[in-house]
Amino acid sequence: MTGENAERPAEPKAPDTAESSGVDLARVALRAAKEQAKARGAAAQQKKQARRGGGLRSGARADGRDPLPLGAAINRLITERGWEAPAAVGGVMGRWPQIVGEDLAKHCAPLRYDEAPDERVLTVQCDSTAWATQLRLLAPRLVARLNEDLGPGTVRMIKVLGPGGPQRRYGPLRAPGSTGPGDTYG
Repeated sequence: MTGENAERPAEPKAPDTAESSGVDLARVALRAAKEQAKARGAAAQQKKQARRGGGLRSGARADGRDPLPLGAAINRLITERGWEAPAAVGGVMGRWPQIVGEDLAKHCAPLRYDEAPDERVLTVQCDSTAWATQLRLLAPRLVARLNEDLGPGTVRMIKVLGPGGPQRRYGPLRAPGSTGPGDTYG
């Protein structure tokens, strides 16, 4: 019995007049019941808002179909598809001159990034064999710089390509089986 009495608010007092009728007592009880219901409703509404995380909503719960800002939607797509490393390397391709320096960037350009289970290779093409040799010598330092910028293990190897030679066409001045001027273009 003590548990029930502890939860109930105090009963409103009946009017002090000696002529209190049953109708007056009923009005007082009804008014007290309305106030109790209003207090319970306000407490339930506060609980509901706290569960929702604050403001009022239309009643629908947040889910994956809700509209998102463009940047958040792109980040979510990159994360869901596992494109973090290729997207980061794509950013490096845009900042290539800042990473390798202006002189090297004038003569060497990144072509593609291949991500296989065991290999993460950045392919770079140079405009002459001398710059390709220079880039091969700088490759370990460049890999370290890229991994510092992108995260450890993102790039494991740099594949350096020399300049593309002229089209190999068959004609009257071409010897059959010849590979062409390989020392100049490769």
